[in-house]
Amino acid sequence: MSLTRLIAVVGSIVVLISCAFAQRNEISATFGRTFVSSQHVPGANFCNPDIHFGNEETVNIDYSRLLITHHALGLWAEAPISWFPKTDLNLGANLIPASYAGIFAAPSVRLNFFPGDSVTPWVSGGGGYGRFKEAGHLVFGGSNPGKIGTNTGVVQFGAGLDVWPWHRLGFRFEARDFYSGMPNLNVDTGRTRQHNYYVGGGVIRRF
Repeated sequence: MSLTRLIAVVGSIVVLISCAFAQRNEISATFGRTFVSSQHVPGANFCNPDIHFGNEETVNIDYSRLLITHHALGLWAEAPISWFPKTDLNLGANLIPASYAGIFAAPSVRLNFFPGDSVTPWVSGGGGYGRFKEAGHLVFGGSNPGKIGTNTGVVQFGAGLDVWPWHRLGFRFEARDFYSGMPNLNVDTGRTRQHNYYVGGGVIRRF
């Protein structure tokens, strides 16, 4: 075998190995909204005794790495990070913060069905850390007397669909529930945890 042909063969093998390695990593960026159900304030003696949460814009970034494939299944380790800069609040009395921001980071495992196909649904589960930052003023004005900055544990469950019209670039549609503790709302709703439902769509890339 000539040197030129040997170099060509070795080069082809290196390219194939590199491509195979590259397909083990993915990063996605999606944009959507986070939904939180209204919460009632027990014993309230004013109009509109329910805390209402704005459905605010949210960004979700996710890095994942393929761990193993078996027939029509692929198991991934992933690290979804969800961030919303502001969730407006409303209540009939000037007791609660006007808004709060939040971020969740929940290392998880994701199970993809038909990972080699152009359309692959998936489910995900894991847990991690969350932080809320409450506004420094109340909903109708005035300084917020409560604590600003709340740390919490988070449990994450999700499902989604990845569509690959191209080899390395695709689209992701996802819904996740970041089940967290409560932000400091200055009132007792009788709850210690809340569901933060994220729904969004965006792009995903293999590398």
